[in-house]
Amino acid sequence: MTTTTGSTSGTAPGSIPSTDGRDPAGIVADMVDDVLALAATWTAWDGRPIPADDRVHTPHKAIRRVADRLVDHLAEMEARLVGEETQPDRRHASATTTGADLAPFTGADLDEARSRLTRLARIWVNRLDAMTPEQLDRSPGTGWTFRQLAFHAAESTYYAEAVGDLAPARTERTPTP
Repeated sequence: MTTTTGSTSGTAPGSIPSTDGRDPAGIVADMVDDVLALAATWTAWDGRPIPADDRVHTPHKAIRRVADRLVDHLAEMEARLVGEETQPDRRHASATTTGADLAPFTGADLDEARSRLTRLARIWVNRLDAMTPEQLDRSPGTGWTFRQLAFHAAESTYYAEAVGDLAPARTERTPTP
C-alpha cells in the first residue's frame, strides 16, 4: 500500500485519515481549486526555496507533490478495484528537492499545472461519483477505504500552502483630490 505519509502533510504515519460528511469527490476537486488559486500567484516567486516544517518547498515541487499524490492513490484505488496488488512508490516524496523544482515558475508552468491537476481531479471525481457509499466505506483489498484515500489526497493542499500566496503586496492608494 502506498498511503503512508509524513506528519507534515496531514495524516501522521500509520494513522487513519479523518473523514466527515463531505462528498469525497468534492473535497478532491476543491483541493485542486485551492492549489491552483495559490499557484496563480507563483509567477512572482523569487527563486528562493521556502522552508516549512522540516522541508523546503518551491512552486514546482508543490505541483509535483500534489500530482504525485493524486496519481499514487488513484493507482492504488484502481488496482484494488480489479483485485491487483498495489505498486509501492519508489520516490523520495517531499524529502527531495530536484533541480527542476528550483526552476522559475512561469505563466506556461501555471497553464500546464492547471491542465494536469484539473484533469486528475476530474478522473477522481468521476471514479468516486460512480461508487456507492458502501463501496467508498468498504473498499476491497488492504488499506484505507476509498473515502479515506480521498480525504488523504485532499490534504495535498499542504504543499501549496507551504509555498503560500506570493502575489506582490498591494499598497492602498489614497486618491488625490
